[in-house]
Amino acid sequence: MAAANRCLRLVSNFLMSLMLALIFGAVTAETPSAKTLVAATATNFAEVLQELKPLFETETGHDLTIVTGSTGKLYAQIEHGAPFDVFLAADQQRPERLVTNGTAVAGSRATYAIGRLTLWSSNGVNAALSAQDALTSDAVNHIAIANPELAPYGLAAQEVLRSLGLADRLAHKIVTGENIGQAYAMVATGNAEVGFISSSTLLSAHRPAGGVRWEIPSDAHEPIRQDAVLLQRGTENAAALMFLKFLVSEEAQSVIRRYGYDID
Repeated sequence: MAAANRCLRLVSNFLMSLMLALIFGAVTAETPSAKTLVAATATNFAEVLQELKPLFETETGHDLTIVTGSTGKLYAQIEHGAPFDVFLAADQQRPERLVTNGTAVAGSRATYAIGRLTLWSSNGVNAALSAQDALTSDAVNHIAIANPELAPYGLAAQEVLRSLGLADRLAHKIVTGENIGQAYAMVATGNAEVGFISSSTLLSAHRPAGGVRWEIPSDAHEPIRQDAVLLQRGTENAAALMFLKFLVSEEAQSVIRRYGYDID
């Protein structure tokens, strides 16, 4: 089964590379001069992209500039003409909309990661409790989530609460941050006793790994499939095409897996 899955990934990556090459023409590593690529990325993936940045730049000779924000906010900026070449969303819907309305390039959309959701407490919650008991504990007065209208991880958190039958019961305890980084900060500072955070956030080497965490079963919410798409501004930028091909390479995907993401 593992060998079959690996084969499917290789075929998928090959087809992605071939499709992009057919759309934009062959791109070789020997480019006349270095170009700068501007990639807009959902907050949950920002640190992963920071780690991928020097790998991409060394391999291609191009420069990568990273802009971070919630998926919904970045989508709105793109719709209003923000100068981005590539969009790395935390969902599939917004990249698909950009393709539909012509802001992104048809055929360039691909899933680069599948996110995982974690319930986390930095202190004060009994580690022996189940996630459901932790959420309903008298010690918990605030539950942090990302804004579900802007961030797919916040929407997934709402789905988890509904699947547990707790959405109405705990509605008064919910506090929202604009993105997953703000939800993390509320828990880290003690302003919320627990919060729904991306697993990748807690696997960061730059954040404390303490506290208690409960991994949320993937069937408790819709899959958090994160798609990348080439924006029309990037069609004349060789670095943008190279970046999308790099993102589905084995080198890049090994880093993505290390941050707790699943890969197709």
